[in-house]
Amino acid sequence: MEESIKYLKEQFALSEIDIRTYSPLVLAYIGDGIYELMVRTVLVGQGNRQASTLHKKASSYVKASTQSAMILAVQEELTEEEHQVYKRGRNAKTVTMAKHASMHDYRHATGFEALMGYLYLTNQSKRMIDLIKMGMERTGGLP
Repeated sequence: MEESIKYLKEQFALSEIDIRTYSPLVLAYIGDGIYELMVRTVLVGQGNRQASTLHKKASSYVKASTQSAMILAVQEELTEEEHQVYKRGRNAKTVTMAKHASMHDYRHATGFEALMGYLYLTNQSKRMIDLIKMGMERTGGLP
């Protein structure tokens, strides 16, 4: 995946970024998308199913309560740097909140998404995948 990201940056002439200057909500924005892509990739890789079935299954993994449970399950495994990114995302002041989530779950999920975005943008896809798998295993949510 890192090579694909490198190619994307080359093709669109994207400059290297100082990830520390990015808002935690920007990290959560990209993290939300990359995490959903990871979940969809795992589900599709398990076999051909109806799109509606895949959507329902994917939705159960990307909702705030599941993301909150996953980050809490792997929190002790995070490096100091990863923990700081998670905390920045968790503590970020958001204007809106998911309608089917508690504030507690929403904040933890935002921290989880910020961490996913950070790992993706810093070319640490293997670490991101390992944390996702660990979180799914520990919460009983492995597809």
